[in-house]
Amino acid sequence: MARVIEWQEYGEDVLFWKWKDNEIKKGSRLVIHPGQDALFLYNGRIEGIFQDEGSYDIASDIVPVLSSLSGFKFGFASGLRAEVLFINTKELTVRWGTKHAINIPVASLPGGMPVRSFGTFNCRVDDYQALIDKIAGIQQQFTIDDVKERVISKLDQLLMKWIAQEGKDLFHLQANADQIAAGICSDLDYEMRLLGIAITDFSISSFTYPEGIQKVAEAQAQQSMLNHAPSGQAGTAFTGGSHVAQSGASAGQTVSLPNFCPNCGTKTTGTKFCPNCGFKLL
Repeated sequence: MARVIEWQEYGEDVLFWKWKDNEIKKGSRLVIHPGQDALFLYNGRIEGIFQDEGSYDIASDIVPVLSSLSGFKFGFASGLRAEVLFINTKELTVRWGTKHAINIPVASLPGGMPVRSFGTFNCRVDDYQALIDKIAGIQQQFTIDDVKERVISKLDQLLMKWIAQEGKDLFHLQANADQIAAGICSDLDYEMRLLGIAITDFSISSFTYPEGIQKVAEAQAQQSMLNHAPSGQAGTAFTGGSHVAQSGASAGQTVSLPNFCPNCGTKTTGTKFCPNCGFKLL
């Protein structure tokens, strides 16, 4: 009885799928859908790659090509012994996020600065034989979640490495996100190509800090904007831990503003230690 060899339940989240029955009977047909390549394997080696979508008769369309490529003849007396591996040829976009905060070493913070990050990466199958040798030889299929798991397992170390190299202002990492992401992409691509998978792009959409640290960053940003306000403009201007009113009845009056603890973000009042966490301020 003729059978159809095809990847019918083709999904965007699967990188490859292996046809289960490795005995191909005479009269069988191979069907290749858009976005797929079909690989014929024999003893773990690629004997032929078929890339054009369509329906093919195994005996008349496939076997002659395999015989010419491999240098030996297939017979159908007991069935053609070969595996068929279907490859998803599309480039896939994956969302990623750190599972836990990463403590970036900072001299003023004994425990480091806890940072989390989120973004996306793009990947595609690049080296079919490497994929077979490292993954497909023992697995029925490989999903985008499997790729994501491998990428996430390396992210903590790579984020620390590239933040240290490119994160010139730890309170404003987003300003250097492109450089940090480019370094991570290069390292990830090198690691994943060993498995036959290319990382074609890596982007960082956001860095997040603990609430206390975020307050410090926001206070610094506010102070920077007010310090650079045009002269004569109504409003206030910061001077150290105070600001000078520039309009209204109290124009020119110096007003004390609270500072923030760099460790927990609690407002402070000029003391040497944070009243909330005890962090040394001066």
